[in-house]
Amino acid sequence: MKSLAELAALREQALSQIHMRNDEQDGVRIVVGMATCGIAAGARPVLSAFLEEVNKRKLENVAVVQTGCIGLCRLEPIVEVYLPGQEKVTYGKVTPEQVAKIVADHVVNGKVVKEYTIGEIDK
Repeated sequence: MKSLAELAALREQALSQIHMRNDEQDGVRIVVGMATCGIAAGARPVLSAFLEEVNKRKLENVAVVQTGCIGLCRLEPIVEVYLPGQEKVTYGKVTPEQVAKIVADHVVNGKVVKEYTIGEIDK
């Protein structure tokens, strides 16, 4: 971001995709940590990549939302995926390049991408 105008344009783009950002309890929730630690580690491009991938796949009942600090700053960007009736899965050090695999494998097919989870990357 180089100006307030660029930030405003980004905001407008995000608002145009608001249907994906509604926090619906009965659907899939993808939560991206967007505190200063997450943003500094690259969470903004990760959030954008999730929004683009969900939109590209025309996935319904999938909310991509942001939250503040998740508490594991050294593992940022952190993404939590909530599928209905299942425990949340927490991914750490997520890159925009990993997003398509997380959406395809976990969100669409229900198979956790274990190698991206906090338990695996924090060994």
